[in-house]
Amino acid sequence: MRPRPVVESADLDAVARQLGREPRGVLEIVYRCPNGEPAVVKTAPKLPDGTPFPTLYYLTHPALTAAASRLESSGLMRDMTDRLAQDPELAAAYRRAHESYLAERDAIESLGTTFSGGGMPDRVKCLHVVIAHSLAKGPGVNPFGDEALAILAAEPGMAGILDKECWTT
Repeated sequence: MRPRPVVESADLDAVARQLGREPRGVLEIVYRCPNGEPAVVKTAPKLPDGTPFPTLYYLTHPALTAAASRLESSGLMRDMTDRLAQDPELAAAYRRAHESYLAERDAIESLGTTFSGGGMPDRVKCLHVVIAHSLAKGPGVNPFGDEALAILAAEPGMAGILDKECWTT
């Protein structure tokens, strides 16, 4: 296992305020809003107490988590999952996102599982995870995270939280 990077205490304090609890296992801040606020953290595959935590990227910004929840309740995940069965190219891109996520997590510490997160690679189960993955890695890695972010970037309430130019389709 590699040594863990040091995350600035001010960032951990900001994430704690966002989550309403102390963050656990934070390795780094991987996405910041254009105004500098932390929005996505990279989390250790095992928490400090040894509990497995397969969610490598974790959405922390309250406006983004609320927006992801809103999209989830709209039925978007069901539509995305249906499209996986109909579009082999989309399914292949989503599988590559899963494999990339898993390889990156396993490079930190293997959990001995092929579960990555968000339902990858066979369904879309959690937009919070796929959005966090896209924000962490940038456009072109997770097609469903990119799609959800393009929807959110068009919302007026996302000004200052998302780089609109980056996530416009």
